[in-house]
Amino acid sequence: MISDIHGNVAALNAVLADAATRHVEQIVNLGDICSGGLFPRETADRLMPLGFPTIRGNHERQMTEQAPECMGLSDCYAAETMRPSQLAWLAALPATLLLFDDVLLVHGTPDSDLSYFLETVTEGGIRPATRTEVAQRVGSVEASVILCGHTHLQREITLEDGRLIVNPGSVGLPAYDDDRPFPHLAESGSPHARYAVLSSEGSSWVVEFLSVRYDCEQAVCDAEANGRKDWSNPLRTGTV
Repeated sequence: MISDIHGNVAALNAVLADAATRHVEQIVNLGDICSGGLFPRETADRLMPLGFPTIRGNHERQMTEQAPECMGLSDCYAAETMRPSQLAWLAALPATLLLFDDVLLVHGTPDSDLSYFLETVTEGGIRPATRTEVAQRVGSVEASVILCGHTHLQREITLEDGRLIVNPGSVGLPAYDDDRPFPHLAESGSPHARYAVLSSEGSSWVVEFLSVRYDCEQAVCDAEANGRKDWSNPLRTGTV
């Protein structure tokens, strides 16, 4: 499973190459695909022919539903750069998707593409969510596996009833800062491209979190050339 590529096509290519060596049967894409200061058009060109089960993230929604003057820098750059056919592809993506009647794809939580699933933000910053908090966010969803993204942090949690929630981390942006609902930093701590592999062993699921090296220094140069020096440290170090 992949998520939060954010237009980093070099990181995406590294992840797809690594997944090919592991004989992954199905790749799913959990959103926030093209928005950013790197290569939104090239990222869409790479993914669209592959036909992966794909949902939209908050950035796809913002890019295709908001007026340009309401967009942030990342969404505005992508919206201005991408071709109409690519924007139409993003606009048509579903908010959630149920696979195999038992695996649900969401970006944030089942109810919101902006809410954190496996993390909680307080005035003191970001922390791992408790099982009680996660169970409340699952709500009435009956799927035994829920795959989510949005926070860019690799994490899994199994609830008392056996339901598994997994975040594969971010392919293309290993750190960011936000001020909602309180100022906080989400940092993976290294520049690697991240994804995860989910496999079944009998009646149980096994999650393997993976980190893949790629030319992050070139990505830094590309971001800076596109006016995004704020991406330099996150891409280079995985910290803000």
